[in-house]
Amino acid sequence: MTSLSNLLHLHLLLLAWLLAASADSPEPRLSPSEQESAYLVLEAINPAIDWRSLYPDDLCFSGPHGVVCDLLADEEEIHVTELSFGYLSDYSSNPPCGENPHFAPPISSFPFLRKLFFYNCFAGSPVSLPGYFWNLSSSLEELVFIENPSLIGHLSGEIGKYSSLRRLVVSGSGISGNVPAEVGKLRALEQLVLSRSRFDGAIPASVGDLGRLRILDLSANRLGGELPAEIGRPGGLLKLDLSKNGLRGVIPDRLIGLREELEFLDLSDNRFEGGVPLFLAWMGRLRELHLSRNPLGGHLPEIWEGLGGILGIGFSGLGLVGKIPASMGAFLSNLSYLGMEDNHLEGEVPIEWGRFEKNLKELNLENNRLNGRVPFSADFVARIGEKLRLSGNPGLCLAAETGNKSGNPQPVLFRSSLLASSTVSTSGGFHVSSHRSFFTWSLCFFIYLLRF
Repeated sequence: MTSLSNLLHLHLLLLAWLLAASADSPEPRLSPSEQESAYLVLEAINPAIDWRSLYPDDLCFSGPHGVVCDLLADEEEIHVTELSFGYLSDYSSNPPCGENPHFAPPISSFPFLRKLFFYNCFAGSPVSLPGYFWNLSSSLEELVFIENPSLIGHLSGEIGKYSSLRRLVVSGSGISGNVPAEVGKLRALEQLVLSRSRFDGAIPASVGDLGRLRILDLSANRLGGELPAEIGRPGGLLKLDLSKNGLRGVIPDRLIGLREELEFLDLSDNRFEGGVPLFLAWMGRLRELHLSRNPLGGHLPEIWEGLGGILGIGFSGLGLVGKIPASMGAFLSNLSYLGMEDNHLEGEVPIEWGRFEKNLKELNLENNRLNGRVPFSADFVARIGEKLRLSGNPGLCLAAETGNKSGNPQPVLFRSSLLASSTVSTSGGFHVSSHRSFFTWSLCFFIYLLRF
């Protein structure tokens, strides 16, 4: 009992000593130089706010939401590690940007800055990226500009020196020029988004060196040339979006190297040729596939057996010819969206497409050369409503059971003019376009009679 009492007494003395020692130790604070730099940066972003009066104390302990600090190992002072500007929501109330914000030289003076974020700040007078901007901390991990249309200038090749960078996002800006080849040096990069801006020139092959990349989005720019095959080097890429550019040539087969992880592929609105790529048959993890508005041409290939997990397909305006493979209906059981309008497809819609009714939310087959009966029930047509678009196919008809007391399906013809949606007859009769020829009406009625 005595030894236990002595041990407890020793623990109490030790605790008292630790409390006394901690009381004597000064609380870590932001250095005066970093405090001043933070004020100057805030004043440049929004000079209408008196930041010094509003936040007179240590900015790390009582500063605005977007200023984040950290006590780093082997450091006795706290340092600014994150700066985020631009109001997002009440839950992320970053310092709001003023009417005419600009950069200030001290922005490059934070030695341990890991994140720099601007949202909807530069939307008025043009603001250039200054030269000193590329003297940011070598610790930088995230550089993000979102919705800054008045931000102009170029992405400097010096970006390649930020070896710790994980996120590089420039979206909705006026930044122009080439994508620098030096981005290939950012071996820690997981997200490269340079979208909705004015980048031009070719995509650098060095992008294929980014082995940790998960998202590559270069959409809605002015990029041209051929798609570098190096992008298909095996890695962990989940999303590849190069849509709305001027890329040309054949889609390289080496993209098959992305088959293990790729879930989203969008190459729409470019100038690719050479048909729908056959390597897609091995991209079994795809959930979204969009190739619309490329002059690919050719037939729809038999590539669907291994793509059962796909949710959305955009094959509009590809110049496709021939018949629709029945295998699409047999294997694409999870399909929610399918767009194949503005092609030259012909023949009947495969009866296997009736299996789409379970999950399909939108279907567009407008402006092809399809004919025959569409294999969808009246319940499905009523449920999908305006999201079912079949007009512009002179010989296409639909058996409508709704309102038909005889129990025998009645055919409905789809107008050759551009309609916003398909229409099902509920009166037991025919819906026939005033522009339709007697031959087209007779053909669909003959198909209807063959059912009995």
